[in-house]
Amino acid sequence: MMVSVTAPETQGSTPSGPRTRVLLLGGIAALVLVADVLTKITAVARLEGREPVELLGGAVYLVLVRNPGAAFSLATGYTWVLSLVAVAVVVVIARIARRLRSTGWAIALGLVLGGALGNLADRVFRAPGPLRGHVVDVVSVFAPDGSVWPVFNLADSSIVSGGVLLVLLALTGRELDGTRAVRQSSATPRPASVEREAKR
Repeated sequence: MMVSVTAPETQGSTPSGPRTRVLLLGGIAALVLVADVLTKITAVARLEGREPVELLGGAVYLVLVRNPGAAFSLATGYTWVLSLVAVAVVVVIARIARRLRSTGWAIALGLVLGGALGNLADRVFRAPGPLRGHVVDVVSVFAPDGSVWPVFNLADSSIVSGGVLLVLLALTGRELDGTRAVRQSSATPRPASVEREAKR
């Protein structure tokens, strides 16, 4: 039989560890947010009213799509609900950041936070109005109209990448607080003195 125990990681065990991880999370989130905003501003300025721009022999297209739904054009028509979900994600990440000790979790949460803020900014500041704004999507793969894969943006990619990393961290036993779950057999050898007592 196998049981789970946790072992502290050597990294992040110093007092400055938590603050360093929070700064890493915030830095990654800010970088993603700025990059996402800049790419969307550029897309609106350069692609509005134009035909899709073909790149890499048709493997990638740049096209301007205003998306009222979630990442990858899901849940169209529920923009205000998605806006509230994004706000909730931001609040939850901000709250759990106090317990953050893991570099991997800091990177993953920073990617998710930056992506959530990027799309939330669109929903708050873009038409048709606050909490109902349409998200600007830019990248389409293998087809210019999103028929092969939904059109997405940098924020979507960041959210998905962060989510995948979170799953990998969970599967490998790496915890938010910097500990790592390990497996130990419950059938460990008993001390010799215990064995002698059992035979009497």
